[in-house]
Amino acid sequence: MINFKDEIAELIAQHVEGLELSEIQDIIEVPQDPKMGDYAFPCFRLAKIMRKAPPLIAKGIAEGIDDSSLFEKVEQVNAYVNMFISKEAFIKDTLEEVLGRGEDFGKTDIGENKTVIVEYSSPNIAKPFHIGHIRSTVIGNSLYKIFDALGYNVIRINHLGDYGTQFGKMICAYRHWGNKEDVIREPIKTLLSYYTRFHVEVEEHPELDDEARETFAKLERGEKEEVELWQWFRDESLKEFNRVYDMLGISFDSYNGESFYSDKMPRFVRELEEKGLLKESQGAHVVDLEEYGLGTALITKSDGSTLYITRDIAAAVYRKETYDFYKNIYVVASQQNLHFQQWFKIVELLGYEWAKDCVHVPFGLVSLEEGTMSTRHGRVVFLEDVLNKAVEKTKEIIREKNAGADEADIDETAKTVGIGAVIFQELSNNRIKDYVFKWDKVLNFDGETGPYVQYTHARCASVLRRAGEETVAKAAALKDVDYKYLCSESAYELIKLLYKFPDVVVDAGHRYEPSIVTRHIVDMAQGFNRFYHDEHILTDDEQEKTAKVALVIAAKNAIRNGLALLGMKAPEKM
Repeated sequence: MINFKDEIAELIAQHVEGLELSEIQDIIEVPQDPKMGDYAFPCFRLAKIMRKAPPLIAKGIAEGIDDSSLFEKVEQVNAYVNMFISKEAFIKDTLEEVLGRGEDFGKTDIGENKTVIVEYSSPNIAKPFHIGHIRSTVIGNSLYKIFDALGYNVIRINHLGDYGTQFGKMICAYRHWGNKEDVIREPIKTLLSYYTRFHVEVEEHPELDDEARETFAKLERGEKEEVELWQWFRDESLKEFNRVYDMLGISFDSYNGESFYSDKMPRFVRELEEKGLLKESQGAHVVDLEEYGLGTALITKSDGSTLYITRDIAAAVYRKETYDFYKNIYVVASQQNLHFQQWFKIVELLGYEWAKDCVHVPFGLVSLEEGTMSTRHGRVVFLEDVLNKAVEKTKEIIREKNAGADEADIDETAKTVGIGAVIFQELSNNRIKDYVFKWDKVLNFDGETGPYVQYTHARCASVLRRAGEETVAKAAALKDVDYKYLCSESAYELIKLLYKFPDVVVDAGHRYEPSIVTRHIVDMAQGFNRFYHDEHILTDDEQEKTAKVALVIAAKNAIRNGLALLGMKAPEKM
């Protein structure tokens, strides 16, 4: 696909002084109002360099590049050079790219031979997989798909919370009040009830805390009974987690959680000691980061037990030594900002130059309408319940609109659209924003939503079915396509949105921000619907019909590829 910005920059470079080609590229704009051209070049910055008034400079550039076959028209408006790309050349080039590349449209090879690790989801064993986990899970999965589309080798890691003092509490609670049959029947909800009860009972029986600490110490020492209970809790939890991952269509390359690094931590405690970074404080060991404005980082407690920070350092080094990553990305809530800043700095102080390649991708928090979620108090919304409710709600809507539809088709469509609605909602806003979880908002199928985009894809598919196989085959091959039929305002604006899609994917990867893709998919869907309403697509004129069907195929491909980057399916019928 022609990079029009690069081509324009090279033309302008022949008529200006004192600017590098890259600087010219940076100055070129895409006007919000298409009446001001497809591209514009403001000349204010050149006034000092060329010692002329900006409008005069703009006039000279406009006259100098006006005869290029790249343009339909070039205008000087005050200090701007407004450039209108030759529509038919632009349309031809864009459709050839979209239709020629099919499922690969939007993909690039900029990450070739580079490995990116994305750590995401990472629920705690024996605790609910709740609505709060949806953010890390779907943002991380989308980032994996975006970086994969950019040509990187991506390693997906689910860093399970399967270690720490909470397991001492869980084992302790199970021994006091547990029942094996209950755990087998409903693992997470049963274990949550034990964990919740522990925090109620400890108020009156503080000695339970000592018992829990001792139990975790035994687990750390590898004592048989504690390890067997811990492994059982882990296995039962994973069965439940995987049921939700299957619903979301998400999988991982590694489930190495915190426990995996338990035997790797002493090495880094020694390294910190050898480099004079470790200090004793009331029996515990810390790294003083005050001079960097990061406070004091606790490395080991007074009883010798380790913390998240120690395990994260060990995990990062293991990943570098195992995968030799280009980027090591952590999709973790913004609450943990200080934690990541601290251990990134410690890794840097240990002399690991790749510390700069560790990236924390923070996101805002989810709260319930009645307040913040709390595992300790049992106040959570299970993610599986959210997904099931979304599917059931979608079934009701489909049945209302399609009386007599096949029930098997309804079930499949409801899964695709209902679960897609939840994913799209999560990825539609900037990830850093906090939000309140509301059923009516998540399951709102109107407006700029997942169901709207999926319905647009299904509408494209419907048009193609009505067009017939012969016309679709001709259009897909761009055989005898006359591009003049795609020069209307709605058709051309849609094609411009398709052209931008690969750059949008690059931008989303650069900024670790899936919502950039989400917003552009909505724009493409709206662009297609304007075209659909403004134009008669299946006309009697065979040439006109073929050209318009080619654009329908292109829009369908781009929307499908965009939804795939979010981890969503694109239904053929709705």
